[in-house]
Amino acid sequence: MEPVELEPGCASMTKSSVIPVVIEQHVEDLAALWTVRNGLCAAGHVAFRQLARLDRRIAAHLDGCVVGGSEALRVVTAQLETLSSGCVFAAGVVGLELNDRGTITRCLALAEVSPEPRRGMASALGWVEPGRLAGIVRDMLTGPSTILRSLGLAACRLHRVDPGSALPVALNDPNDDVRAEAVRTAGVLGQAHLMSSLCTRVDTDAACQFWSAWSAVLLGDRGRALDTLATVALSAGHDRRRAFRLACQAMSLADAHEILRRLAIDPAEMRRVIEGSGLVADPAYVPWLVNHMADDSRSRLAGEAFTLITGADLALLDLERKPPDNLESTPNDDPDDANVDVDADDGLPWPDQARVQAWWDANGNRFRPGVRYFMGAPVTREHCIEVLKNGDQRQRVLAAHHLCLTEPGTPLVNTSAPAWRQQTLLMQM
Repeated sequence: MEPVELEPGCASMTKSSVIPVVIEQHVEDLAALWTVRNGLCAAGHVAFRQLARLDRRIAAHLDGCVVGGSEALRVVTAQLETLSSGCVFAAGVVGLELNDRGTITRCLALAEVSPEPRRGMASALGWVEPGRLAGIVRDMLTGPSTILRSLGLAACRLHRVDPGSALPVALNDPNDDVRAEAVRTAGVLGQAHLMSSLCTRVDTDAACQFWSAWSAVLLGDRGRALDTLATVALSAGHDRRRAFRLACQAMSLADAHEILRRLAIDPAEMRRVIEGSGLVADPAYVPWLVNHMADDSRSRLAGEAFTLITGADLALLDLERKPPDNLESTPNDDPDDANVDVDADDGLPWPDQARVQAWWDANGNRFRPGVRYFMGAPVTREHCIEVLKNGDQRQRVLAAHHLCLTEPGTPLVNTSAPAWRQQTLLMQM
């Protein structure tokens, strides 16, 4: 099947009707909004409805670029000089929508050179509808470039489309990046027939080891793969938080309690222990979490963990307080301050300890210690779907995990996909 052709006259207007400055604004905003969106997809304060509003704005600017036709292609091509992921996303998605092979080829070539353009192009491949990729991804999967083979697999993963025979071939690819993407894709797509391959494989590459374990756990393994995931979760490294999150959800309560006890020995790990208590989601942790709400450095994180267990919306139930007067957010405007990391708790509500305690005194009898809860209820398929519809992005990521953990072989819901695509899927579910 060839890429979908646009109807004559719908992709561009006459040259005299196109205003270059308007097209430039569409392109600039398209790249900027994607960058904003990229940071919000895993945020604890962004609800699905807010993501949907942002996606409508991105779609509107993309429509403006499509209407601009050749002028838009000229502008996005000129902006590729910066090599930022946002600019490559804008160029890639406009090129794909307009079926302009020159722009697509240039973006793919840039993706082969540097990780930043690669990230933007992968997102562009995931944004457009699958019909725009017909033939393009097939050529990537079978081509000589290891980067493009990896990107082709990523496109299939983002769209939840089976790569077919290319997937088992990629599992044994000599390139580390291709193998890592292949094992990740197998887990995301729910390819349960590949689980034995994932569980028994021995790989010297750390990323391949992690994604093999992560995928195997999603597919139902609770032995060696879960042990590997727990080891990564307790070690310093790029994949630590992702491993910690899934391991805490997949472990038995007894094993998860032991992991948190081991971490709690080190005072420097206390924030991770607080986060883990919300992931393990045993109501026995609630009184301990309420105590931590008095500490400004941990209060919001403890509040988020409390909500993950009880489902109590701190803002909706008026259980929050004003931020402390001496709060200093990061990054700030001080050019001499070397700390440029974004505040991990930014946007989360500040729990009012006394009000939260009063709520727990009135409602705690609904929760049984020793039972795993998630957003106020035991983990069930129906409840996870409700969280996917109404939760914030971090809660939705966890709900997607729980669906796979309770029904191994279920494809992992892409909580970063365009909102309209997610809404269609949720209606079907």
